[in-house]
Amino acid sequence: MRHHYDLLIVGAGLAGNCLALALKNSGLDIAVVEAAGHRQLRDAPGGDRALALAAGTVQLLQGLGAWEGVADKATAIKNIHISDRGHFGKTRLSAAEQRVEALGYVIAARDIEEHLADLVSQTSVTCMYETRVAGLMSGHDAVNVSLKQQNQSLNLTAQLLVGADGGQSTVRKLLDIPQQITEYGQTALVTTVQAGLPHLHTAYERFTEQGPLALLPTAGRRLAVVWTREHEHAAALMASGEAEFMTELQACFGYRLGELKLAAPRRAFPLSLIRADSMVSGRAVIIGNAVHQLHPVAGQGFNLGIRDVAELAQLVLKQAQQRGDIGAAELLDAYAGQRMADHNKTIGFTDNVVRIFSNDWLPVAAMRNTGLALLDQLPFAKKLLARHAMGIAKPLPKLGNG
Repeated sequence: MRHHYDLLIVGAGLAGNCLALALKNSGLDIAVVEAAGHRQLRDAPGGDRALALAAGTVQLLQGLGAWEGVADKATAIKNIHISDRGHFGKTRLSAAEQRVEALGYVIAARDIEEHLADLVSQTSVTCMYETRVAGLMSGHDAVNVSLKQQNQSLNLTAQLLVGADGGQSTVRKLLDIPQQITEYGQTALVTTVQAGLPHLHTAYERFTEQGPLALLPTAGRRLAVVWTREHEHAAALMASGEAEFMTELQACFGYRLGELKLAAPRRAFPLSLIRADSMVSGRAVIIGNAVHQLHPVAGQGFNLGIRDVAELAQLVLKQAQQRGDIGAAELLDAYAGQRMADHNKTIGFTDNVVRIFSNDWLPVAAMRNTGLALLDQLPFAKKLLARHAMGIAKPLPKLGNG
């Protein structure tokens, strides 16, 4: 087998496979390394989670030729309804008002993960499943990588190594890149409900004193639920029976969609803001969840990660076309510099929303509700918010190279 690659991508998830597809026709020798096996990835419980894809993310997936094959499995978000429980403030966004087909889409993670993996398997990219990174060392001309493939040990070199291996990134740990962790004291309860009334392609974000409640439209009358509660209350809800759980959920959301019925098992995830101190070390760069993990309040995690992919792919492709070194420090430093502003803005926005809307102190509640009410009456402000929600507040880099 080959022992040197131009690009070695660790992680065959959403970010890693999108990067491989973006560079499939670049002329680079590319390999993707994944610790899990095909079946393990396919059957992972996380595949059931609903992803809220911003319209900008869908544009990028279209550039990869990766959207057409899953578009029929996605549900369009044509309206967004934002409210504050127990208060008067609310804001409504609509695709028709913004003159777009949809503000975003909701899709099961497994559907898009499997489709991306299938597309990568049809390219010249080498895929190594059930292979984990055991060590790495960045040299002047290449990064040296030690792999464990079942009972075999392999040693590879690459010009550039990309860690796209998720929140528990082995690459980040081996590079000794520290993380800054902010605990929110909250747990996300995730499930699916069946509504008594049609959702009309409307996504709901309802803020409460303990955290936000999001209901995202999916097929039929079903909606994916992401319900943020303080740890103690979340534990009690998980321990309760289905009837008690649904009584509390219904009381929190109301009857706008009629009676809600539980349609999937409940799962719980503690929430925190996690951010790596650096994106780059030597000839290695980390992207996606390996470098940032956000609160789900605005559904920005995957959308931020695919923008990482788009900008890195654009820089690497340009360098490859000029026959330059794709692992050069200048290129990786340029990438980190370009991404910093987007990371700061998106992470700062998400963090501030959590703090402002998980606070029932009267002056703060009055201020945010006045803001929501005013926002609903200001077309320019609504357009700006909608463009941020769609992930197109600034021009997007192009993905794909033919």
